[in-house]
Amino acid sequence: MRAAHPEAVARAAAARVRPPGPPGASGPLMIIAADHPARGALRAGSDPLAMADRRDLLERMCAALARPGVNGVLGTPDVLEDLLLLGALDGRLAVGSMNRGGLAGASFEIDDRFTAYSAPAIAAAGLDGGKMLLRVDPDDPATVRTLEACGRAVTDLAAHGLMAMVEPFMSARGEDGRIRNELTPEAMIRAVAIASGLGATSAHTWLKVPVVPEMERVMAASTLPALLLGGEVPADPGAALAGWQKALRLPTVRGLVIGRSLLYPPDGDVAAAVDAAVAVL
Repeated sequence: MRAAHPEAVARAAAARVRPPGPPGASGPLMIIAADHPARGALRAGSDPLAMADRRDLLERMCAALARPGVNGVLGTPDVLEDLLLLGALDGRLAVGSMNRGGLAGASFEIDDRFTAYSAPAIAAAGLDGGKMLLRVDPDDPATVRTLEACGRAVTDLAAHGLMAMVEPFMSARGEDGRIRNELTPEAMIRAVAIASGLGATSAHTWLKVPVVPEMERVMAASTLPALLLGGEVPADPGAALAGWQKALRLPTVRGLVIGRSLLYPPDGDVAAAVDAAVAVL
């Protein structure tokens, strides 16, 4: 279909049945994330190439999206368009991932340029919002370019009345050259404060944040609605579920955006992993 009928993507996007109301209007959200491969980040658990087989990834995505309580998906154009062609996005939220230029492990990783969706493209495709990653490294001058681009994207998405999902971290490059996110309460408070002020308006801004110690303090740094991210596949899924459940009691936390933790669970049972996550909502 991709080779012979590329126009089918636009037709599928135009025909997609969108969920009623804005994101979050009907209650807590459960969104499945699959935008990692576009940054060259293919690892899940101990397998460095777990996400390398696109057919396998799509089967896992479809299995997750078919479970009760799952509201939608976050992905880059290639993934969302595959799901559109498969008819898997009817009635589901679809959030486009925007800045994928900060390739995992690259010397320019902090310069996270917008190489996927733009706000006009998200609006034209009938998607429900756009997501951006913001890693703030005070020692890397490239941070300011990413800050400026994210601020512009927040403004542009709001002009279309669309959700801007910002995933902020304070980050630093270690002696081995790798970028690591600082997951302390103080670092996340600072990151949340920075992300909340991006753009000409925050009316449509949501946050995407990890579960860290003292989440009450972290979420008190902003009144913006927030979704919890899953991160790496946990060694103890039960502990991860308990952490999400506790954080979901906070007033601004409105749901989950989980990817590898549910798509590549240690026991391989995607449906059971998704059902367990939905249960904590």
